[in-house]
Amino acid sequence: MQFGVFSVSDITRDPVSGETPSEAERIDAIVRIAQKTEEVGLDVFAIGEHHNPPFFSSAPTTLLSYIAATTEKLIVTTSTTLITTNDPVRIAEEYAMLQHLAKGRMDLMLGRGNTGPVYPWFGQDIRQGLPLALENYNLLHRLWREDVVDWEGKFRTPLQGFTSIPRPLDDVPPFVWHGSIRTPEIAEQAAYYGDGFFANNIFWPKEHFMRLIRFYRQRFAHYGHGTEKQAIVGLGGQAYLARRSQDAIREFRPYFDEAPVYGHGPSMEDFMRMTPLSVGSPQEVIDKTLTFRESFGDYQRQLFMMDHAGLPLKTVLNQLDLLGEEVVPTLREELAAKRDPEVPDGPTHAALVKAKYGDQPPRQPRPNANRGDNVTGSSPYQDSDPAVQADYPSL
Repeated sequence: MQFGVFSVSDITRDPVSGETPSEAERIDAIVRIAQKTEEVGLDVFAIGEHHNPPFFSSAPTTLLSYIAATTEKLIVTTSTTLITTNDPVRIAEEYAMLQHLAKGRMDLMLGRGNTGPVYPWFGQDIRQGLPLALENYNLLHRLWREDVVDWEGKFRTPLQGFTSIPRPLDDVPPFVWHGSIRTPEIAEQAAYYGDGFFANNIFWPKEHFMRLIRFYRQRFAHYGHGTEKQAIVGLGGQAYLARRSQDAIREFRPYFDEAPVYGHGPSMEDFMRMTPLSVGSPQEVIDKTLTFRESFGDYQRQLFMMDHAGLPLKTVLNQLDLLGEEVVPTLREELAAKRDPEVPDGPTHAALVKAKYGDQPPRQPRPNANRGDNVTGSSPYQDSDPAVQADYPSL
C-alpha cells in the first residue's frame, strides 16, 4: 500500500492571517512539502497541472524533476497531466525524460482537468474533451512501446516513421493512472489498457465513486488483465489533524468556510458526514480512512490533500508530522492485515521491469548512426526487431 500527498497547487488567501502568498513562496513551499513527505515516511508526492491563476503548476515535469533530485525514495507523480490539451508527443518525451532523471521513481495520472478556458488556449475544443482524451492516450501508449510509429488521427497531424526520444527507462513505460471524477468512459479506458484508475474521492459521496470503481474492476477483468481484485485503484482524500478533535475542528473551520471549492455551501460537519473529508484526531482520521477499504475494496494508493485552502506552510508541515508518525503506520499495519493475498502491490518501476524481463537484464536502447533526421534505416535502434518495417517519408 502506497501513501502520499497530492496538491492542486492553489495560491489561496489565508483567511486567518489575511495574507496571500506569492507564486515564489508557494513554489518554494511545495518543494518543502514534497521533501517533508519523504522525511515522515510516506511514499508518493503528486502535483496537478494548471495553466491559469490562482495556480502555479504549469510545468509539472520541471517541478517533479527538481523534487526527485532532492529526495531519495519518493515516487513523484502528477495528480493531473492534461491528456486533452497537451500534445501526446510532448507528454511522451517529457515524462520519459523525468523517468530517467528520477531513476524510475515516477508515474503519472492522466485527466481532462476542470478548467474550461484551457482548451482554446491550447487550440482545442472542450466539446471534444472526451474524444481527445481517448485518441491522445492511444497515441501516447504506442509512442512508449514502439520504436517507430506510423499514426493518423483526428486531432493532430499524422506521424510517419516517428520515434519518441528518449525511450522509456529500461524500455519500460511509466505506469499510468487515469483520473476521473464522474466519467465512466475514462474508467473504461483505464481498464482496456490494464492501467490504474484513480478516483478523486474528495468532493462527492462514496456511493458515486463506488459505482465508478466497480465498473472499472469489472472491465479490467473483462479485458483479461486479471481478476477484479487485481485491478489497480487509487483514492484521494483530504485530512486536517490535531491531537484533539476539538482543536482540529476549530483550527480548520475558517479555512473550510472560505475555501474556493468548499466554502459557502454545506457546513463542515455536513461535508465531513457526506464526503471523505476527515477533520479530527489521528485516530478519527485512521478510522475514517479504514472505511474506504470497506467501500471500495483493497486498493494500492492513498493520497491526502494537505495544503489546500490557504493553510500556511508551518501548519502543513505539522500536519505531515502527525500523518507520518501517527496515522500512516497504523493504516499500513491494519490494511496489510486485512489485505486479500490476491491483491497486487502498488506499482513501481522495479516491479514493472521484473514483470517484463524476469531475471534478464533490461533493454537499454542504443541508436544507430544516422543523418540526424530520425528517418534513416529500418529502425533508429541497434537492437530493434528486424521484422519491424517503417514507412519513412522521402527527403
